[in-house]
Amino acid sequence: MATGSGLDAQVTVGEESVWGTAVTPDHAYEFNDEGLKREPTWLEPTGLRAGQKYKRAGRVSVSRESVSGDMTLEHATKGMGLLWKHALASSGAPVQLETSAAYEQVHVPGDFRGLGLTVQVGRPEPSTGTVRPFTYSGCKIMSWELNVSDNAIPTLKLTFDGRKEDTTASLVAASYLSGSHVFSFADATLTLGGTVATSSGKTTVTSGVAVATVVTEVTVAGEAPMASERFGIGNAGLKSEQLENDTPTISGSLSAEFNKTELYDVYANNDTTAMVLKLEGQEIETGHKETLEIILPAVKLKSAAPNVGGPDIVSMSTDFEAYDDETNPPIQVRIISEDTTL
Repeated sequence: MATGSGLDAQVTVGEESVWGTAVTPDHAYEFNDEGLKREPTWLEPTGLRAGQKYKRAGRVSVSRESVSGDMTLEHATKGMGLLWKHALASSGAPVQLETSAAYEQVHVPGDFRGLGLTVQVGRPEPSTGTVRPFTYSGCKIMSWELNVSDNAIPTLKLTFDGRKEDTTASLVAASYLSGSHVFSFADATLTLGGTVATSSGKTTVTSGVAVATVVTEVTVAGEAPMASERFGIGNAGLKSEQLENDTPTISGSLSAEFNKTELYDVYANNDTTAMVLKLEGQEIETGHKETLEIILPAVKLKSAAPNVGGPDIVSMSTDFEAYDDETNPPIQVRIISEDTTL
């Protein structure tokens, strides 16, 4: 039964074969909020006309159109590979582990050229109860942020830039994956240090040490700057494909209790350390659990400020950035799930 409220909203996503050419979305995601919107560029008249002091409606036009906005969703244990592919421009695909029902995906940074998503948002209209479809084509993920906080479900925030909005396409029937769960803070572990190695396209860290201090929040974020205003003659006010035009970055933060040896000294000594954030959920089969693992082989702690704010426990906010160690990928996102395809 329709409610006419956000309870009826939906988000579906599809991978475009040709960037900017809309496809019928085939991945439905449970989401917390979204802010995708059409952004027209208005041309206003400035010419002087005797006896006329207000701008005339007949001379107002739209010269360009673009799409931008965020979407936040709880990180599920299935169906997330497509989003990570487009967040990192990865070429990773699910590979079966032994003969089990578990499949592993390994995502590392790659080439964004040619990648595009069609994102459809179904927005309920209160007065009629009708879910109105807004379809956005030519979408690229410009930045992302994974947040893992105490007593909360980990969330993934995605920032999109797109080419065009369409409100005439039909609403896609949202079909959600069965058996999909979400991770929780209780599933998380964080290790620092260890020996990093990459073999057969997969990075591992051995002998890392689990953090001893109390960490209440971990955030990892990525940004791929792109030329997103490639408007040219003959494109009818629509942009050409967004292309990378600056150095991508991977950064993050730790909210923790003060620990001089484990965190502050690493910052003060300009040490480089590996960092592994891992979430393990339910068991798929013996020996294989639902997994999301982020490996950052070369991390620098960029700020660490332990301050006394009163009688409570002294805390320390630590910001970090991940770098290229010239041997291993600067970031690897590994997923173990029952997904046989992205």
